[in-house]
Amino acid sequence: MGQAELLEIEGELVIRSVFVFYGDAANTGLADKLAQDAARSWNEPQARVLIRNKPVLVRFAITGIYDPSLEPEQVWFNDDPTLNFFRIEEYADGNISFVDGLGCNTGYFKLQNLQQTPSTVAHEYGHTIGLAHPKVLDVRGKGTPGIMYPRGTLCDAEMQYDPLAVAGEYGGVMDPAHRKVLATDILALKLHKLDFDHKGLAKLGEFSSFYHQKHIDPASIG
Repeated sequence: MGQAELLEIEGELVIRSVFVFYGDAANTGLADKLAQDAARSWNEPQARVLIRNKPVLVRFAITGIYDPSLEPEQVWFNDDPTLNFFRIEEYADGNISFVDGLGCNTGYFKLQNLQQTPSTVAHEYGHTIGLAHPKVLDVRGKGTPGIMYPRGTLCDAEMQYDPLAVAGEYGGVMDPAHRKVLATDILALKLHKLDFDHKGLAKLGEFSSFYHQKHIDPASIG
């Protein structure tokens, strides 16, 4: 989720998002790194879109905060569209990171996923601002996969976990490290449809406002 600000004189559309991290595996250094990874990925295309019939540069201003004392009420009653709340733990049910729907502001991240590739946080952020997984998960012959392609996507051999593996077999699917935010991902946000107020501000996404309790690893019980 984020707040879009239209700066007509500067010719920019700035998407401001703040990632608030909590959980036993979160820390200040990781919060900074994840925000920087997401901002770098989403700003890489230097994409322009038409707003009010004028081309503007889309810029993502993303910052990260570690809040070890975050209370559920701060998530439930938050009305600031820039704030996104993500729990980080070593264990996650289903062994995956996730957010709570498309256009949301909450989620739960598995530490290992985040450490494997910077594209994980950029991918999950894409969900929070409204993007789904593509329907066709085969990009062979089409070059670099966009950021919203999930694990298991078929791709050109050089972008597989194992370039020598047969497509679709073990090692023969996309290594998420190779997916990138493309200009087409920015266009898919349909930013021209945002409802800007008199200050040039608009909300991108919705409040899911879900505070996640820590998942318990069954192997640690008993």
